[in-house]
Amino acid sequence: METKHFDLVVIGSGPAGEKAAIEASKMRKSTAIVEKRSVQGGVCIHTGTIPSKTLRETVMYIAGLRQRSAYGLMGGVKSNVSIRELMYRKEQVIRQELDVIAQNMARHRIQVVQGLGRLIDSHTVEVVGDNGEVTHLNAEAIVISTGTRPFRPDYVTFDEKYIYDGESILNLDELPRTMTIIGGGVIGCEWASIFAHIGVQITIIDQRPQLLSFLDREIADALVYLMRKYRITLMLNDGDKEIRVDPEREHVVVKTQSGREVVSDKLLFAAGRVGNTSSLNLEAVGVETKERGLIKVNNLYETSVDGIYAVGDVIGFPALASVSMDQGRLAAIHAFKEGDTSCINTLLPFGIYTIPEVSMVGETEEALIGSGQEYEIGIARYFELARGQIINDHDGMLKLIFDPKSRRLLGVHIVGERATELIHIGQAVMAHGGTLDYFVDTVFNYPTLTEAYKVAALDGFARLEHRF
Repeated sequence: METKHFDLVVIGSGPAGEKAAIEASKMRKSTAIVEKRSVQGGVCIHTGTIPSKTLRETVMYIAGLRQRSAYGLMGGVKSNVSIRELMYRKEQVIRQELDVIAQNMARHRIQVVQGLGRLIDSHTVEVVGDNGEVTHLNAEAIVISTGTRPFRPDYVTFDEKYIYDGESILNLDELPRTMTIIGGGVIGCEWASIFAHIGVQITIIDQRPQLLSFLDREIADALVYLMRKYRITLMLNDGDKEIRVDPEREHVVVKTQSGREVVSDKLLFAAGRVGNTSSLNLEAVGVETKERGLIKVNNLYETSVDGIYAVGDVIGFPALASVSMDQGRLAAIHAFKEGDTSCINTLLPFGIYTIPEVSMVGETEEALIGSGQEYEIGIARYFELARGQIINDHDGMLKLIFDPKSRRLLGVHIVGERATELIHIGQAVMAHGGTLDYFVDTVFNYPTLTEAYKVAALDGFARLEHRF
């Protein structure tokens, strides 16, 4: 059995692990990444963010072709688009991303060790390769970034013929006519939008009374309206009680808690995720976990064991790839720079890749009402913008929330085309304590969707005139 020595060993090569390793390398620390797959990238690259968002773009393109009449053009695409055709671009993007990651590993001289890793003690990781060969990696610090996997309750039979989870859904052999989705969270809503826009009849079942309750309610309501507009059926406040497959009739039957039955060709179970920690030997080493196998950390990403850090989805909220990258970078800094207390800016943008996109940063109306803080709003609707008319997005909207006295920006909420890109303008203004005046005094390119900031700001000033 071979033992190798490093300054840092990272378990998991997703966004968090990759950035932790690169940051350590920049500090001239010898670094190894342990990855159970034969290629790097983790769930983000292979079965999560990149595949689903690439598939979304493909569907957006197809849906756009079907709506070309808005531009006075005739024609469309065939209705029986195959899964293989939809997945073609996804495979291209994944290959290109893997090339970028491999180049990063080589450029920063990071050694990639393929195999399943587990902790032996606070400074040793045992790696078992596919051929059974065992290697021990000894390090000053260890970073766990093993991510999460879909939650699979015992009462659901995931056969990948009728019933899928949020990752295995990528293995669909053909497009179904109907699909039931259990879970109205971010993943469920994103997949619902994707399939609905290529003609699949979707039903979402969720035991909660509202979809995406962390969103500003006005924005969430706008999204719900648009989902129903695209014939997505929402069964809220009514969870699943029984799920069974009828192989003779080739469909899935869901009996809800209210006694209703929903029949569909396929079922996607998207009700949460669990930490990939069961094989890490955490209990024996003393690393504390919380519900669903997630790892407890402090504000420096230290676990309950000195020298062992955890980052990314495996530590839970917010479980965003964007945040995970910074968590990995900061964990490496904290591991080797004694006394460093650098932390992530708490002003985090959230992006939901439904159709249309939704994004937010800062406070919601509901949160401000709950805290008793006074506020005012300004709204711009895409149909008011020349660019909105050009791209035929009449339903989008941008909402600014601000302090009525200082006019300081408190929150930005967007639903519509390019929402996840536009949000960063508001985020930058908020991060520097900016006010509504910035948008009014700034010239934006015309025609653009960014004009929505000025339109919303002017609307906010108009509302103030009626208040005072």
